Amino acid sequence: MRIGIGYDVHELVEGRKLIIGGVSIPFEKGLLGHSDADVLVHAIMDSILGALGEGDIGKYFPDTDEEYKDISSLILLERVYNIMKKSKYKIGNIDCIIVAQRPKMAPYIEDMKRNIAHILDTDMANINIKATTTEKLGFLGREEGIAAYSVCILKPLE
Repeated sequence: MRIGIGYDVHELVEGRKLIIGGVSIPFEKGLLGHSDADVLVHAIMDSILGALGEGDIGKYFPDTDEEYKDISSLILLERVYNIMKKSKYKIGNIDCIIVAQRPKMAPYIEDMKRNIAHILDTDMANINIKATTTEKLGFLGREEGIAAYSVCILKPLE
């Protein structure tokens, strides 16, 4: 088995959609980034690439490449899945935390899990997503951004 961790953070700004886990969440701000800035999917991709010893998402999807401008992070996750599959690994499990003061994530977590499990060709039971606040402490508590952490275990394909 191989283990990887991932972390991502993006600034909240006006004029952008809030996309987390491939779900469009109604909110007055969205995350700033070259792609759709989906912090959860970015953290998951980094955890998978880390477990594979393949660097991070910047290596594969640089923010200087116009091909990735406003692209759905779910498309990028599918590309990471193909790297994982080519390396002869599959998801053992993924555990994630979204850190956001607002909005509440609980109503959207099942849809996030469904999106991620579908692309990674794994059972939803292998994807765990939690959400927490920082009790209004720091830049996340001041609602300046949203962060996500991910840990994954990869197992060799049989």
